[in-house]
Amino acid sequence: MPKNRGNFNVLELIKEVMNTQEVANRLIQLCREGKNVQAIDELYADNVISKEPDGAPMELTEGKEAVKNKTIEWENMVEELHSAIISDALVADSFFTVVMDMDVTYKGMERIGMNELAVYEVKDGKIVAEEFFYKMPAMASN
Repeated sequence: MPKNRGNFNVLELIKEVMNTQEVANRLIQLCREGKNVQAIDELYADNVISKEPDGAPMELTEGKEAVKNKTIEWENMVEELHSAIISDALVADSFFTVVMDMDVTYKGMERIGMNELAVYEVKDGKIVAEEFFYKMPAMASN
């Protein structure tokens, strides 16, 4: 049984910090509900780093507010999200990955399907890094 040193109990501290699986489950839940900004507010570290494929707009975004703004900008570009599916997570140590499939029409563009792999790193119960892997879609104008 762990010793209680003053008012500090190690087991209580561990219970307060979500593990990687719990962070993954919560992110997936919020994304499936369309609550992407809430997910960032709740689960991302202040110093998070977000990477997109080479040549993508905003290849590298640093900081929670910047990542949130990137997400809001993406949402504002969408005319209609026809469907969005996010897989359950595969977890390994402090990393997890999900597959995201989207059928989306961007403003002024044709409807396209997107399939991407997202990899996240968790530290102290918060997402500290995310990286997205996908082929850049050819975005033809209507």
